[in-house]
Amino acid sequence: MGVLKIRAEYEQSAAQAGQKKKKSVIFILLKAVLGFLILCLLGMALAFLLIFHGPLTGLKELYVTTAMTTYSHQYLATWFVSEEEINRIMEKNKVSEPKVNTDEKAVNVLKPIIEEKPALELVEVSGKGFQGYLLKVGNPQRVRLAATDQLGDRGLKVSEFVENNHAVAGINAGGFADPGGVSFGGTPTGILITEGKIIHKDNWETYSLIGITKHDVLVVGRYTLEQIEELGIRDAVSFGPALIVNGEPMITYGDGGWGIAPRTAIGQTHDGTILLLVIDGRQLGSLGATLKDVQDILIEHGAVNGANLDGGSSSTLVYEGEVKNKPSSPYGPREVPTAFIVLPEPLLAE
Repeated sequence: MGVLKIRAEYEQSAAQAGQKKKKSVIFILLKAVLGFLILCLLGMALAFLLIFHGPLTGLKELYVTTAMTTYSHQYLATWFVSEEEINRIMEKNKVSEPKVNTDEKAVNVLKPIIEEKPALELVEVSGKGFQGYLLKVGNPQRVRLAATDQLGDRGLKVSEFVENNHAVAGINAGGFADPGGVSFGGTPTGILITEGKIIHKDNWETYSLIGITKHDVLVVGRYTLEQIEELGIRDAVSFGPALIVNGEPMITYGDGGWGIAPRTAIGQTHDGTILLLVIDGRQLGSLGATLKDVQDILIEHGAVNGANLDGGSSSTLVYEGEVKNKPSSPYGPREVPTAFIVLPEPLLAE
């Protein structure tokens, strides 16, 4: 009996020691977690002070411009920055309006030059915090604008535009009305021209135009309806801003005032090559790009004219039957009213 009693007392003592050890470990872990949270809060407080009340003005401006160019998250800027300062930041970073429109003569679309270039070339692009793709199309006649056949009701995914037109590639193009953020992408804004015909036109005095003429020259800028008809535009959408006009960059200070986001853009080099650019955003691998980033990429690849297209959740590039980029929408590629598509065969006449 004595042995059994001693054994029971030993087991009881061991159990008590184990419980104390377990409580001690839990206490240590809780202290560690609490200490980590305190450090995080201190770090956030320090970052807040440095960004909004300290020397990191560049980050504050990026934060403000990113928040203010969304429809549903502008409060993120107004929480921390006064309305007066927000207006100053937005004015300071905005893109300059082009003083003149595109000069068609600055681009030479000549068959001998086209035949010497690669027909299609897909290039990966990257920068500080973003990744994307640039598709170079040697023959500008292959680039056409496709519009949804349910105009005013529902758009299509870029992959559907490509498939329906037997194209080899495509990117989203113009913007659309999206009240409440629940649009099906069927109602374009501004002006919409396909195959030389105006198929949608808002009652505006001038239009922010991104178009391709019957001579296969990309023109960007602000045009009246009369100017559009005189130019002989074969395909066009309204969006912007214009980023490069006649070789001159429109953003000469700041980041363009639109913050960071997924981007889509179009450009053209002096020899006629069309540049189709898509940059991913709102994800860990690619936060997004500023308009200045987009402008710099287009210039780096020789663009003499270029403009920003609809971005955000709409940004999509389809190439050889697959979506090459990673659209930011959790529901996958978005439905849009228009897409610039690349036809499979050159169309230049002899």
